[in-house]
Amino acid sequence: MSDETVTVPARGGKAAHVKKGQHIKIINTHGEQVVDTWAFNADDVAEFMAMDATRAYNQRMVPKVGDHLVTNQRRPILTLVEDTSPGVHDTQMAACDRWRYGLLGVKEYHDNCADNLTAGLGELGLKETHTPAPLNLFMNIPWTPDGGLSFEAPVTKPGDYVVFKAEMDCVVAMSACPQDLLPINGKGGEPTEAHFEVY
Repeated sequence: MSDETVTVPARGGKAAHVKKGQHIKIINTHGEQVVDTWAFNADDVAEFMAMDATRAYNQRMVPKVGDHLVTNQRRPILTLVEDTSPGVHDTQMAACDRWRYGLLGVKEYHDNCADNLTAGLGELGLKETHTPAPLNLFMNIPWTPDGGLSFEAPVTKPGDYVVFKAEMDCVVAMSACPQDLLPINGKGGEPTEAHFEVY
């Protein structure tokens, strides 16, 4: 894949191979859309981008331009090289899944990021060992001094993007988060598509 813009459908997931030294640009096309993002070692999906290890590695809660994102083996897998958004991303929240929607009172099936990860990797013939905590790009979860949190719409503009450089051959998976019961996606809470490019 080279300079091709690929759609991450609203409420859906996609994944792509990114070779060491290549870049992946993830675009918040319409603004106000959370994009759950994962990265896996292309040779061993049991090695994956780990938010807990990344926070310890960078000694900050949210990665900034120039920071490495590291795996559960403490090895850099991606480096954040550009961010046109205000830099408000989340590294704390688990991907939404069927159990999360059950806790929110949903009885029937609801699209979710965990299943979107499985679907995106499945298109490449891969299967995750479990659902790692994602880097929730553009997700606005303010924390208070007493440890409380709130769910607020992203503060991004249409077309804001982040660019990562691959530090190893990897697979990057993305989900245009389908959450429509809490105000984490804008546009009245209706999820929208996002896009990405590998180059």
